[in-house]
Amino acid sequence: MKQAGLRCCEHAALTVNKQIMMKKTIVCILAIVLNAVLTHAGEPVKIGMITTLSTKAGYLGEEIRDGFKLAVTQENGRLGGIPVQLLIGDDGRCPEKGRQLAERFIKKEKAKILTGIVFSNVAMAVVPKVVRQGIFFISPNAGPSQLAGKGCHKNYFNVSWQTDNLSEVIGQYAMEQGYKNVYIIAPNYLAGKDNVAGFKRFYKGKITGEVYTTLGQADYAAEIAALRSAAPDAVYFFLPGGMGINFLKQYARAGLTKKIPLLGPAATDERLLQAVGEAAVGVINSSQWCADFQTPANAAFVDAFEKTYGRIPTLFASQGYDTARLIGSALAAVGGDVSRMDEFRAALEKADFTSVRGAFRFGPNHFPIQDFYVRQVVKKQSGGYANKLLKKVFNDHQDAYVGQCVHR
Repeated sequence: MKQAGLRCCEHAALTVNKQIMMKKTIVCILAIVLNAVLTHAGEPVKIGMITTLSTKAGYLGEEIRDGFKLAVTQENGRLGGIPVQLLIGDDGRCPEKGRQLAERFIKKEKAKILTGIVFSNVAMAVVPKVVRQGIFFISPNAGPSQLAGKGCHKNYFNVSWQTDNLSEVIGQYAMEQGYKNVYIIAPNYLAGKDNVAGFKRFYKGKITGEVYTTLGQADYAAEIAALRSAAPDAVYFFLPGGMGINFLKQYARAGLTKKIPLLGPAATDERLLQAVGEAAVGVINSSQWCADFQTPANAAFVDAFEKTYGRIPTLFASQGYDTARLIGSALAAVGGDVSRMDEFRAALEKADFTSVRGAFRFGPNHFPIQDFYVRQVVKKQSGGYANKLLKKVFNDHQDAYVGQCVHR
């Protein structure tokens, strides 16, 4: 009887101990969950922006940054109703500096979302490693062919275009205009090669010259002399940022502006026009956006940007703004919890936001399927210069590399 009683007491004590342990475990789990909720609620989502703010191309990064910041300001420091903290770093158009910034934002700042890169060479140095670490990269500009095709990744999204696209528009337009021979000039780096490939994909006339300059080149006397001698029907040029400013001024001084038409992808943004002025009049350029789009979303964006910064937004500012709105739509879907990666990714793929360019959706490789246009630089009656929308060239246009993409 004593042994039975002892066993009974031992059993009762064991049962009580189990109940106590279970209660402690439940309390511990609740404490962890509560702590996570409080921590999440108290800390903003960190977004690291790696962009080009110095060099003569620095204004491109400024435009992207300012467009993004405008969206955050309009929501009082939030995106999609979720508090965010924007961390900004200048890559100086240098791939190594871009890598260093990415490492700092991820390891020190614990950012789970990166954005901002302007140049493709910086993107290729940063993006592949970043996305393999479980970090999302949402590009507001650079869209190299590798990241659209065989090097695509499920955590990479591009809100602007695949690099070839804008030059494909110019190639198609050149064919429609009946240009029999065209001279090509572009910088010798990844985006330069992609742009030329895009132009050639649609332009089937004769190429009378194909010249690749150094990235950041300032003097184009030799190139202009060579193209003058070639006497083409038109000149295709891709020279972003300060390169384009110098080229256009020198082209005008050579007396060629009214003799040989200039065609370029996004070649004459509003900031560039203020620097170049009369020398840019008549230049044909391609874009997926124009300041004079008559939609409520775009009119509100242009008005707010001009009131905030005292200038008309560029194509690059519109891309920064759309990037912020896309991120906001996904943050809202997961309540700001980016660790819910599959849900966050699905929300990005859905692209549930109103783009200032109009219709917007992602293809299977997370690059946009969208309409493209050509614009022409005109002198405004009120003074100054602007891009005037000429015509739509492509409807629902998709990049050429999507078939090579298998997300990892």
